[in-house]
Amino acid sequence: MVRAMTLLPLTPDELLSTTRAVRKRLDFDRPVPDDLIRECVELAMQSPSGSNNMSMQFVVVRDPAKRAAIGEVYRQCYGIYTQLDGIYIRSIDKGADDANAQQQRSADSADFLGEHMGEAPALVIACTAGARVDGVPAMMASSMMGNVLPAMWSFMLAARARGLGTCWTTVHLMMEQQVADIVGIPFDTVQQVCLSPLAFTRGTDFKPAARPPADTIIHWDQW
Repeated sequence: MVRAMTLLPLTPDELLSTTRAVRKRLDFDRPVPDDLIRECVELAMQSPSGSNNMSMQFVVVRDPAKRAAIGEVYRQCYGIYTQLDGIYIRSIDKGADDANAQQQRSADSADFLGEHMGEAPALVIACTAGARVDGVPAMMASSMMGNVLPAMWSFMLAARARGLGTCWTTVHLMMEQQVADIVGIPFDTVQQVCLSPLAFTRGTDFKPAARPPADTIIHWDQW
């Protein structure tokens, strides 16, 4: 694979720990070259896939009118999301003052994207094709999602290495059919999983997020 640009000088650990949900620092005015997006997708295709069945599909939306239409759907869904107490990011109590302050800053950022999603130079919709997971057994659903979720995360890591920002969002799935209609996704056989803006970032100096110690979530030998 011939790379379209020089990669950021990040170690693997730095890449994994600084691939952030980028919202306010997305550069909406700078186009993203198609070749750069292809590189990210090529790397995403190297991710693990359930049953070695590559059902992941990426819809890359560059058309301004379609981006605006998806942005409007996202804005409406985000408005519904803000009413979900305990689920909406701003309504989650983290306990400590510093953690709650950080939560509110994240909420400000999420609110910003709620109004500006359609302004990103590209929108990326990650999908799994062949069947929908609605109502299927857990093992099958996990396998089907295992095709696309690692792929989308690999796409985001590849984007970060190239100076691009992404943000994992799912609230548009409240109106998944409407987004499918905008870009012609066959709703009966292709399930959308994630919608992300894609844009160059203003600056590349992202830091690791504040997280609790690993032992707070590890269960050794039993729960």
